[in-house]
Amino acid sequence: MNKAELISAIAENAGFTKVDAKKALESFLDVATAALKKGDKVSLVGFGTFSVIKRAARKGRNPQTKKEIKIPAKKVVKFRAGSELTAIK
Repeated sequence: MNKAELISAIAENAGFTKVDAKKALESFLDVATAALKKGDKVSLVGFGTFSVIKRAARKGRNPQTKKEIKIPAKKVVKFRAGSELTAIK
């Protein structure tokens, strides 16, 4: 499912127009992104939790040249699925 399909599904399910569904989705993404940039967690009970973790610097290898390279430390977003999402069969 891509973004346009998600917007259509939200609009149909909630009885919104596609314009309103798009605004709601983009608003959620903006708010969630801002919270994660501040280092906060975004928890949606039953669906899952988004959090930021620090990935340590490490050594890697360029597959073409086989030279060792340094991969710098960085922060990445981690998603942990909630109970309703993990129970999907």
